[in-house]
Amino acid sequence: MKFSSVIVLLAVAYAASAFSPAPHAHGRVATHLHMAEVTVSLIKELRETTGAGMMDCKKALLETDGDMETAMDNLRKAGLVKADKKAGRVAAEGKIVSASSGDKAVLVECNCETDFVAKDDSFLAFTNKVADAALGVDGDSIEALMSQKADGSTTLEEDRQALVAKIGENIQVRRMASRGGEGSTVGSYIHMGKIGVMVELEGGTPEVATDIAMHVAAMNPSYATEDDVPQEDIEKERAFLTSQVEDSGKPPDIVKKMVDGRLRKFLEENVLVSQTFVKTNDKTIAQLLKENGAKMKGFTRVAVGEGIEKKEDDFAAEVAKMAGGK
Repeated sequence: MKFSSVIVLLAVAYAASAFSPAPHAHGRVATHLHMAEVTVSLIKELRETTGAGMMDCKKALLETDGDMETAMDNLRKAGLVKADKKAGRVAAEGKIVSASSGDKAVLVECNCETDFVAKDDSFLAFTNKVADAALGVDGDSIEALMSQKADGSTTLEEDRQALVAKIGENIQVRRMASRGGEGSTVGSYIHMGKIGVMVELEGGTPEVATDIAMHVAAMNPSYATEDDVPQEDIEKERAFLTSQVEDSGKPPDIVKKMVDGRLRKFLEENVLVSQTFVKTNDKTIAQLLKENGAKMKGFTRVAVGEGIEKKEDDFAAEVAKMAGGK
């Protein structure tokens, strides 16, 4: 048998064995009662979201009848979640662009199919034109944005269609966001064209807002201030933390103190103003704001391709393709 054929057979055998039902004790074979709900794609999604092992994900889904959220919670309680991938399956290419005028700033995400096109001069010129036009749009409507005539003759939608015809890839203006207004101070930061952040302050300076925007790009906080944290999120985290220590055998008052302490740590790690400023590492964002006579109003963080699922080749087919090229 040729070596390339062996590689293909091994790949197929591995993929099949990974998802075959495990035998019970006394030689009985597991039933398929749950497998109609727990598909390979569902296991793959849970694995990509949590970073846990494939078989751990399969077991967690089987135990919860395919309930993704409960399976994630169970993996987390078991200490099997390796990373919190809150962005989901990020796959689409493109660029985040920004523009500002006076006390207003905007971020726009423009998508394409490949990283090669994301660096193309024609694509970059189009994205900058879209961002400049976004300054004149009230609200965050993409439909309103694409109806703008940036050069006075053709709309941005017509320009987009022309660019698709020229480059040969699907190009989309996916979303836009704006911040600022009278009495606000706004700073923006774009990291490598892939992450865009706007920070809006009351008082302060654009330089301080920009420094905090760089921090947000790096640390990706979930909330601006504690007042922005939904009570539902706090109670859910409290319930999770309680489940971790309630079987410790400690008195209820000690358990409560432990949970309260861990909840404070959760807020410190996820609330922007409670985080340590990464640029100096000697003060919190709240202290930085106080030093500069500013208050936090909010922030917007956008990353290229958040939530867009990219089509992936079948593993066995990919191995066969590689083997065939030898």
